[in-house]
Amino acid sequence: MSKNDDPATAYARIGVIGAGAWGTALALVSAQAGRSVTLWAREPEVVAAVKVKRENTPFLSGVALPVNIEATGNLAAAAAADLLLVVVPAQHLRTILEQLRTHVRANVPFVLCAKGIERETGKLLTEVLAETVPDAEPAILSGPSFACDVALGLPTAVTIAARAGVAQRLQATLGHGQFRPYASEDLIGVALGGAAKNVYAIACGMVAGLGLGESARAALLARGFAELRRLGRALGARDETLMGLSGLGDLVLTATSPTSRNFSFGLLLGRGKPLAATDQPLAEGVETAPALVTRAKSHGIELPVAEAVADILSGRLALSDALPRLMARPLTTE
Repeated sequence: MSKNDDPATAYARIGVIGAGAWGTALALVSAQAGRSVTLWAREPEVVAAVKVKRENTPFLSGVALPVNIEATGNLAAAAAADLLLVVVPAQHLRTILEQLRTHVRANVPFVLCAKGIERETGKLLTEVLAETVPDAEPAILSGPSFACDVALGLPTAVTIAARAGVAQRLQATLGHGQFRPYASEDLIGVALGGAAKNVYAIACGMVAGLGLGESARAALLARGFAELRRLGRALGARDETLMGLSGLGDLVLTATSPTSRNFSFGLLLGRGKPLAATDQPLAEGVETAPALVTRAKSHGIELPVAEAVADILSGRLALSDALPRLMARPLTTE
């Protein structure tokens, strides 16, 4: 067994690429687990705030950051680590990975911590990583987790997918106290579950905003999950992954809580706000919806709920016409 696969050996130095709320929360998790952390931020004001105030004032204010988190605007400095947590928005991932690949050693684990599908190509984030940094050790972290909960030390469980030995080593590196990472080898399932749930969260927000009731929202959530499983089987994901934390668990959290950006976005749409007025940063499902539908069609899979969301967001379908279209679909068995 190589050192890289030894589950008893934690990674000592962690580079966190991206200092938004989630990146900062994961940097805090890593520091609390006893690791040395370098947090890379594109924004100079974030670097200054962490260095001077020991707080990421722009994105996670009120949360004290320990001294074993060092902030930097130098990507190469953050990349000189034993492990990288890549926490940049899905649509910017390829650009950041292309910049990172010149600074990292071969076989360094890249743990993808964003959720989405690349809109232009329809590729899962793990597939983008394989194209841009083919000699990286691929991994992905996903699950029902809000940055504020994690930063406050509230109990949180996530899934980390990678090769078996690497996944176990990542568990040993990040797991502590109230943060419990469960290991998996199903990178496709974890990547797909984290991406698709944002689309269905927008749909559930719309239902809530329209005042259609809890029964309608529960039905939509269940049918959305059925769509996710159909596509998952076509892509080679494991059913048990999609039934777990990074699939159903994350879907339930994101599609039922106003803390979710995607649910809140759909809620405003359902209440009659025009698309331009509901534009919220990092409502990842907006970009993911058309990519998810395109990817599904390439495999001959129908996603009626996701297709309706994509058509509403593009302006091809009026919100008032979405429910009749879904209700007019032929009745089938479960």
